[in-house]
Amino acid sequence: MNSFFRCSAVALLVVVAGCAQPVKPAPAPAPVAAPAPAPVAPAPVAPVITPVAGTADAPVVPPSAEKIEAFIAETAKSSGMPAEQVRDWLSQARYQQSIINAITRPAEGKPWKDYRPIFLTETRISQGRAFYAEHRSEIEKVSKDTGVPGEIIVAIIGVETNYGRITGSYRVLDALYTLAFYYPRREEFFRSELGHVFALAREEKLDLATLKGSYAGAMGWGQFMPSSYRNYAKDGDGDGRRDLLGSTRDAFASIANYFIGYGWHVGEPVFLPATADAGAAAFKPDDFTAKYTLADLAARGYRPVDTFAPKLPATLLTLEGAEGTEHWIGYHNFYVITRYNRSPMYAMAVFQLSQEIAAGQGASP
Repeated sequence: MNSFFRCSAVALLVVVAGCAQPVKPAPAPAPVAAPAPAPVAPAPVAPVITPVAGTADAPVVPPSAEKIEAFIAETAKSSGMPAEQVRDWLSQARYQQSIINAITRPAEGKPWKDYRPIFLTETRISQGRAFYAEHRSEIEKVSKDTGVPGEIIVAIIGVETNYGRITGSYRVLDALYTLAFYYPRREEFFRSELGHVFALAREEKLDLATLKGSYAGAMGWGQFMPSSYRNYAKDGDGDGRRDLLGSTRDAFASIANYFIGYGWHVGEPVFLPATADAGAAAFKPDDFTAKYTLADLAARGYRPVDTFAPKLPATLLTLEGAEGTEHWIGYHNFYVITRYNRSPMYAMAVFQLSQEIAAGQGASP
């Protein structure tokens, strides 16, 4: 799920999908057996995908009929939606060049000094404090039940959708179809998510014709991808539905449940600022897992500023900030936030925004 986010392409490219049906041989005259008839090629059905066109420099290559049919069969089996209904929805999907443009220029490609000002603005901070105050009783109930700090829940919504103001204008069906079949770099992931959205539409009675989200197919207040929606969404308001698009209570409960699902450690920190010894060699861990002791990091020349830092498994994050290089000790909860969005800068933005919101609201530490 990500904030995840701008010209559109209109085009014409034909994709024809066929469905083979067994051909019955003609009855043989008695008593002489007739030879079996020659195989008959199946008649093509109506095009599955609305034709689109690319440009002379970057022509759009359509998915093969075999790939489309394999997806339909797999999705019908996994989602419980009839194959013909899956095929019908696919026939309504539209390739969007603007989606490809957006995903190849994500905000996470910026350095921290340019990324941070997008989310840590006075307006976003003040709006976050107001949002927390407006929904305090609901948020703090979820926080008490789960142990996920209320300010973290609010910061996720603030970074993802500016507190519900920007939840996405792309049709989710178009976004996931475009990325599933026209973005080879991550097509396997997005093809899986496209399958999940068919199942989700069936389970939650969502209209795929009007369902809107980000360019990556994320939806609602907290921008859940379809698989996350299915796995972690909660009914927070007790109305019998898991509505992440219209219910803030469902959104609060679901964001907290997502973090719990990835092992949020109640009461433990996310980050602490660190210093580097003179001459310390650059150190970039190979992932975000908190797997070093503070002694390990100190031996490499990196120490938390707070001498009373919890002696918990940790890792190191180095960022290029506006004032120069920044070093941070990241704990397990840093890793958990990166399960929401794999960018370490995203996790830092959520953390710092949460601290600003908490400072102005008297939220739990």
